[in-house]
Amino acid sequence: MSRPATATIDLSALRHNYQLACSLAPQSKTLAVVKANAYGHDAVECAKALESAVPVFAVACIEEALELRAAGIKKPILLLEGQFSADELNLVEQHNFWLVLSNQHQVDMIVNTSPKTPYTVWIKVDTGMHRLGFPANRFAEVYAQLNDLPQVASDIVVASHFAAADDIDNGFTVNQIANFKSLLPQPLPPTSLANSAGILAWPESHGSWNRPGFMLYGASPLTQPHTNAQTLKPVMTLTSNVIDLHSIAAGEVVGYGCRWQAQRPSLIATVAIGYGDGYPRQAPNGTPVLVKGQLAPLAGRVSMDMITVDVTDLDDIAIGDSVELWGNQIDVNHIAHLCHTIGYELLTRMTMRVHKRFI
Repeated sequence: MSRPATATIDLSALRHNYQLACSLAPQSKTLAVVKANAYGHDAVECAKALESAVPVFAVACIEEALELRAAGIKKPILLLEGQFSADELNLVEQHNFWLVLSNQHQVDMIVNTSPKTPYTVWIKVDTGMHRLGFPANRFAEVYAQLNDLPQVASDIVVASHFAAADDIDNGFTVNQIANFKSLLPQPLPPTSLANSAGILAWPESHGSWNRPGFMLYGASPLTQPHTNAQTLKPVMTLTSNVIDLHSIAAGEVVGYGCRWQAQRPSLIATVAIGYGDGYPRQAPNGTPVLVKGQLAPLAGRVSMDMITVDVTDLDDIAIGDSVELWGNQIDVNHIAHLCHTIGYELLTRMTMRVHKRFI
């Protein structure tokens, strides 16, 4: 019998969320971002589930792209951070990887190559996030240089990235869209601006290519409720089992640091999940846990391998009962909010110890 900590990955929900992204921007092409092991969901299995519908996948780096190729994924793969060194360009050509170019150093690497097949490139322009991308005052020059290079295929995509699109009341996104559009040459090139938040809440950002990531996995990237996000389906449900039960008296404490003290005679369930699995150590007392379909509060500090839950008010709890930490019944974003982080982090930091089950 294996340890019960399990992440159940619903591939039909993944396909549903991808189709939602497509339906919200029917004039755009929609790639699928599967970086960071598909946000913790298993990049290979997710790419296999989507490949028949997706024209292009996107990852952060060439190692992630090579893993997909080794697993038999045939579609083009966009490297969102481009190439890190010139020696990667041979692999880029060999495996039909596409490149996002963000600085002159990357452009110069291409100038010094002689590929048999021109590289497919996107050029990233900085519209205000100031993380990656060519500054606005250099964009026209670099765009012209790339257009003149025989090493670069035609139809260069012009891209940028939002800094605050998750907040639909933040005018910074309006400014970024305006900055982006003001830089575009004539005739208009293909463009890519919308991430998950852009797809859901900023239709004016929809371009030739949209880049859903987080929304594919069924959680909203937005800080406020939004109609378009209501039909997302969680892809990961993180579960485990009760492995022990303890009856304790009023005044007794539970867990490391004696952080939780019983105010009454209490029944404490120990669950086989902890920060060694990716469950957040910073989860406070009271964080909701679903035990045998009933909500109960976390009681005590999260350990490496276990958590403890106050099940005093629950009916008929026994060793072996199922426990949901997030997924179909508990929103991962709610758990993240209680832990002062974001759902992206909780999903992507799942460890290899958690068994994955694909349905």
